[in-house]
Amino acid sequence: MRVTGRLAPSPTGAQHVGNARTYLIAWLAARSRGGRVVLRIEDIDTWRNKPGAAEQALEDLRWLGLDWDDEPWVQLQRLPVYRSALEELKARNRVYPCTCTRSDILAAASAPHAADLGGPVYPGTCAHRTPADANRLDRPFAWRFRASEPPAFTDLYCGEIHVAPALAGGDFVVWRNDDMPAYQLAVVVDDAAQGITEVVRGDDLIPSTPRQLMLYQALGLTPPRFAHVPMVVGPDGKRLAKRHGDTRLSQLRDSGVSPQSLVGLLAWSCGWQTDDRPVSPSALLSLFQWASIPSQPFVLTEERVAGLLP
Repeated sequence: MRVTGRLAPSPTGAQHVGNARTYLIAWLAARSRGGRVVLRIEDIDTWRNKPGAAEQALEDLRWLGLDWDDEPWVQLQRLPVYRSALEELKARNRVYPCTCTRSDILAAASAPHAADLGGPVYPGTCAHRTPADANRLDRPFAWRFRASEPPAFTDLYCGEIHVAPALAGGDFVVWRNDDMPAYQLAVVVDDAAQGITEVVRGDDLIPSTPRQLMLYQALGLTPPRFAHVPMVVGPDGKRLAKRHGDTRLSQLRDSGVSPQSLVGLLAWSCGWQTDDRPVSPSALLSLFQWASIPSQPFVLTEERVAGLLP
């Protein structure tokens, strides 16, 4: 089977150096083996979307020298497909209507905190319900998936991974109470429909992977392989934020930074070059290998950013 990877920016803000590093790894992982790369705009979190951010993301990717096959997919244009998947889960009794608010879950005495997923473990308050119970509810509800024991998986970069049940978060939402699909369902449906064979993303998303594997199994779909790579962090060890300076790709471009200079820095950070000399993504195709990427996060300092300036 031909390798197919993907680039999937979310238009919830500007793309930054951390995004660029993951995109570069994903692009090289597929292209270095003669594979395809597809593009998807993940915009179903509508309240977070920023005007013009989707167009900006495409411009940033082109500026970096990354290309893709076929026309981009846009999630907001695929809502009927996600609803069809939800109906399939209902028919199999794999989901149930949940009226719990975030406050309800936080207040549950048996709800330990799952920090890696940004919230508490769901305590199962509404798990006794069946899909038919939705017809009798008189308040807003979400559809929550009946989770099983988190499946282990073999990561292309990290090796064998076992996520503890508490970190996987228990039963999770696949359809929100604003009548929109949740990320977990949409991304599984789209990856299967686009024929994705491998997903490259930051290692902060490891706890999400068992959830997606459960959905693949419940929907009878073949999952891709996953590769979770270390992130780019600031000197304080935390993910890039405004306090670390302006690392937006658009800002670097406006400041006169060449894409080859940035790609060279990223290539050095991944161990594919012995220094940070400027290079294009295509020049790295023969140098790509998973084993070269350091296991620790790449620390981006203000000095390294300043070194990119002409």
